[in-house]
Amino acid sequence: MKSVADYVRSIPDFPEEGIIFRDITTVLQDADGLQLAVDGIQKALEGVDFDLVVGPESRGFIFGVPIAYNLHKGFVPVRKKGKLPCETISMEYDLEYGSAVIELHKDSIKPGQKVVIIDDLIATGGTIEAIIKLVEMLGGEVVKICFVMELAGLKGRERLNGYEISSVVTYEGK
Repeated sequence: MKSVADYVRSIPDFPEEGIIFRDITTVLQDADGLQLAVDGIQKALEGVDFDLVVGPESRGFIFGVPIAYNLHKGFVPVRKKGKLPCETISMEYDLEYGSAVIELHKDSIKPGQKVVIIDDLIATGGTIEAIIKLVEMLGGEVVKICFVMELAGLKGRERLNGYEISSVVTYEGK
């Protein structure tokens, strides 16, 4: 039986020499790969008590929405600055080359709600760290964070110390 890793395309020396790019589009393109990825995240959530799934655009939407649907939970989108139509809170965070700003609707999470964050990949953990801060600013409690893939060599898990993290596939390198 195949695993999610069997569907991930690895591209050496992209975007620069010495890096192996882990392409998730090949997981999405294959019905079995996609099902394995969603099922793997859902399995990691067995026994977890939560109210909402939060996912960053765009791949957090792809993996978060089916989980929310399957488990009959709400889904809260995290968007880039200026994309949400109502009143928002925002958080700036550093990227490898610059910075970015993400936003949540102010009314998307109620105080005391338990939240699961789902995304496709954890690398340095900067995006998820910013999302955690937004959730907590609104009074939510992050009870688990799930990823399809983890690049352990970039130490994102260490940056998110104190939070329960699960990855379907872990790559030791960068």
